[in-house]
Amino acid sequence: MTDIAKSAPAPNGRRWLVLSILCLATVLLAIDMTVLHLAVPALIEDVNPSSTQLLWIADVYGFALGGLLITMGNLGDRFGRKKVLMSGLFAFGAASALTAFAPTAEILIGARALLGIAGATIMPTAAAILRNVFTDGKERSTAIGLWSAMSASGFALGPVVGGLLLDHFWWGSVFLINVPVMLVVLVIGLVVIPESRNPKAGPIDLFSVVLSFVGIIALIYGIKTAAHDGIGEIKALAGLAVGVLGLGLFIRRQTRLASPLMDLKLFRSRVFAGAVATNVITVFGMIALSLVLAQYLQLVLGWSPLLAGVAGIPGGLSAGLTAPFAAKIAAKWGRGKTVAVGMVLLSISLVLYTRLGAEPDYLALLPAMMFGGAGMGVAFALTNDIVLAAVPKERSGAAVSIVETATEMGGALGIAVLGSIMSSAYSSNLEIPAEVPAEAVPALKEQLAAALQTAANLPAEAGARLVADAKEAFVDSMHITTVTGAIIVAAAAILALITLRGKFVPAADDAHGEDEVAPEPVKEEALTR
Repeated sequence: MTDIAKSAPAPNGRRWLVLSILCLATVLLAIDMTVLHLAVPALIEDVNPSSTQLLWIADVYGFALGGLLITMGNLGDRFGRKKVLMSGLFAFGAASALTAFAPTAEILIGARALLGIAGATIMPTAAAILRNVFTDGKERSTAIGLWSAMSASGFALGPVVGGLLLDHFWWGSVFLINVPVMLVVLVIGLVVIPESRNPKAGPIDLFSVVLSFVGIIALIYGIKTAAHDGIGEIKALAGLAVGVLGLGLFIRRQTRLASPLMDLKLFRSRVFAGAVATNVITVFGMIALSLVLAQYLQLVLGWSPLLAGVAGIPGGLSAGLTAPFAAKIAAKWGRGKTVAVGMVLLSISLVLYTRLGAEPDYLALLPAMMFGGAGMGVAFALTNDIVLAAVPKERSGAAVSIVETATEMGGALGIAVLGSIMSSAYSSNLEIPAEVPAEAVPALKEQLAAALQTAANLPAEAGARLVADAKEAFVDSMHITTVTGAIIVAAAAILALITLRGKFVPAADDAHGEDEVAPEPVKEEALTR
């Protein structure tokens, strides 16, 4: 089968039906990424995992996903994106059922790993299929905007859907709900999604697969361990060392292969490299928001997971409403300026979190969430479109997998850097009442949740003082963390202006040029720079 670009284009109605199916799969994937933390209390009671097993239950999904994105994107380009996507959807449904009914922690860890592997097939192939189905630039931009909006909405809906299910059913219901939805997507997708592949693709280099998998997983593990235990921890240093060595060998090998797993020539494109970097920093800023919001609403304000999820809906809706219009705004302002505006909105959002205190003030929280959602919606919609347009269609799966992998790295770095800043600031600001037992001090200085649990076992007055001091220390550390994130995201706005400036010319489907930005006429300068 040749690449879809070689065949007649799909009818207009069919193209939008393909988009609808891919959006549904993306929404479900986004929801699945947000529901686990809600199910943890009930899961602990039922499965009774050890603390180490619980960490693996939480982390193994991201490890498998991040480690295999590059490989799965290439498999789709080489063997058929529809085949890989359909296989991934089936595997995701099966792994969801196994997760829901897992009787032991060991089986649950294995099921979560299978979910990550399946998720790695869905993300890059879905975007690559959109690139091949929507060949018209304006239609593609609209489709990518809608697809990005659905992903953002899925993250907002996750806590709500999870909270509703957990109010009525057992913890496994948040995973079992995936099965009927995936069956619908699978059946309709088999009929309406056209097959496409790179007709000139070479063989898969298995040693490159191993190097990329080991390098990425080790690096993410090292970053997460450093964030939790400190950079001096031997496990963190070992993970970082293995990750850097593995990825270094991987990159070196790619420069010597006729058919590399990662085409490093893509980074010769200024817009491709700039879009990838902007995505990484956007996710870095999003981590600041997630670190703050989940703990603030539930631990400081004392809201239930469902109420906290409902309260966060405006942020997701803001992203969902702005993403589809990003391309129209960019047509007037230019891509670089529009992405920069999105980053500035996200930066402003992070600064607005400094207005929050230890008492509920939803009117102060609302604009912070909406500015952040709007900024992320605009930035993600455009950078995803830029990445797909900057490379020929036959390399779209590989290109998207690079972006998704870099995004996983950005999330891990955000947790490590901003999480460490928040933890350090909280520990420094917390005042410990004399009544607190010495053995309890290390734990409560590390987490607000531990401080609240310790306070419940103290005399009433001392407990009340500890609760008030701990919440105040958390809010102060939250302000420091969000301002730090705001500064980093603001720097990304400048990066977007520099790298994404100029009149953008999409890559030809058979082109392998070094840079797809054409010189810009002087008369267009005010609009595009």
